[in-house]
Amino acid sequence: MTSSGLAPSGVVLPLPPQPRGDGPARHAQLDALLPPITRALAESAAALDRDAHFPFDNFALLHRHGLIAEVVPRAAGGGGGGLATARRIVGAVAKGESATALVLTMTYLQHRSLVRESTRWPQAQRHAVFESAVRDGALINALRVEPDLGTPARGGLPSTIARRTQTGWRLSGRKLYCTGIPALRWLNVWARTDEAEPRVGVFLVPRPDGSTDSTDSPDRPGIRVVQNWDHLGLRASASHEVVLEDIDLPFGNAVDIRPPNEWAPAGIGQRDNDAHIEQQAWMSVLLGTLYDAVARAGVDWLVTFLNTRVPGNLGAPLATVPRIQETVGEIAALLHVNQRLLDAAAQAADAGEPDDDIASGALKFTVTGNAIRVLELALQLSGNHGLSRNNPLERYHRDVLCSRIHTPQNDTILGAAGRQTLASFREFA
Repeated sequence: MTSSGLAPSGVVLPLPPQPRGDGPARHAQLDALLPPITRALAESAAALDRDAHFPFDNFALLHRHGLIAEVVPRAAGGGGGGLATARRIVGAVAKGESATALVLTMTYLQHRSLVRESTRWPQAQRHAVFESAVRDGALINALRVEPDLGTPARGGLPSTIARRTQTGWRLSGRKLYCTGIPALRWLNVWARTDEAEPRVGVFLVPRPDGSTDSTDSPDRPGIRVVQNWDHLGLRASASHEVVLEDIDLPFGNAVDIRPPNEWAPAGIGQRDNDAHIEQQAWMSVLLGTLYDAVARAGVDWLVTFLNTRVPGNLGAPLATVPRIQETVGEIAALLHVNQRLLDAAAQAADAGEPDDDIASGALKFTVTGNAIRVLELALQLSGNHGLSRNNPLERYHRDVLCSRIHTPQNDTILGAAGRQTLASFREFA
């Protein structure tokens, strides 16, 4: 990126928008800024997917325009943006390149969790994370999944262990699906202590510059990235495996460790519960926005294809066929529902009234299911053209299928909703 705002692709972009925050002026600035960013990201998306190469240049572009620190409080130099603003940015990024949007989403979620008054993080560690995001565009994500444990959302103690030393903690373990690991500056590692009665929680692991593009090599003592991410979709997210070997951390980097029962829903206090509800709302809206945007990118391609494809036996564009018009109408209806749901949930969260867990789960289930259905219909209409790697639709379809693996998964969402509905019968019987 040059000082003039020239993107790596050669697209000239406006300078970072001002003012910051969530007001109409900020939204107007984003309306001008985001479309050219979407186009710039889209130019390299196919190559990044093909080579499964992490999009370093994309994050340099986003940092150049102050977007990585959008959720950081204004008092810390960030944008102070709420969920509606974060949703707008994630949607524009995802429409251009989905893996970039996923890593950005995870950073936004981590930043938002540190904004809340209920956070237990020491002030020094919070400040370091915020300051690095503003200054360098530093990225942060949680490392939680393990080979034996799976996702912590389904219960169980992690195998990653923090052993107490004279100066702090020594951390060792193995983590899977570490999204964005080549560029992460901060690792929020889920681990347990070696105490007689283990505590569980988050240990903050810093990295020197958050950037390594080597294979199976340590980028700081004790961290080894095993480059084994070879996935159907979101291939550029570089969600590799990470091995942690005797990493020494000061006491303050055990930023939030508690007895296991205090992490269970029945064991957390009201402030923690309120924070959990808001975090779930943010996660459902941003992930829903990401995959909805991927579906919308696919529809953009489809509409162009249907209006320009003129089969010889028809003598007119495919867009003139009533059956095709009806199917495109179904696509439009699904996307309309998504937009109304996502906008309403973002506005509610920003107003201090986020959806509860059941509603947030229903939002994720509905929006991502609609996005998948949209691209399935698009593939039906486009036939071989849509399945060809010469066109982007098959990539969008592969990417949108990844929506099913994010916590909470569909079985958890539907099981919780079903139990609540059945319990309501007993209350009124």
